[in-house]
Amino acid sequence: MTEITLPARCDRQAIVQLVDPLVQALGMGPVTLDASQVAKPGQALLQLLLSARKTAREMGQSCRITPSEALREMAAMVGAETALFEGEAA
Repeated sequence: MTEITLPARCDRQAIVQLVDPLVQALGMGPVTLDASQVAKPGQALLQLLLSARKTAREMGQSCRITPSEALREMAAMVGAETALFEGEAA
């Protein structure tokens, strides 16, 4: 299992730097995304995480996300909490 730690500030620039390592990791097996330190989640991060979960499911892999409170709150505001944090590859 590959673990990728997300930075505290996940703005667009940080997301661009995460895409390639995440795609590579998903191609190798299960992935855990440690987002426990994310203090400033944004729309780009939510899009990346939803895409990662969908891609993992389509590949028969798992993609677990360990959220920070800020990320969990933002996901709840947009109705994405279940899609992001429940099950192996929602």
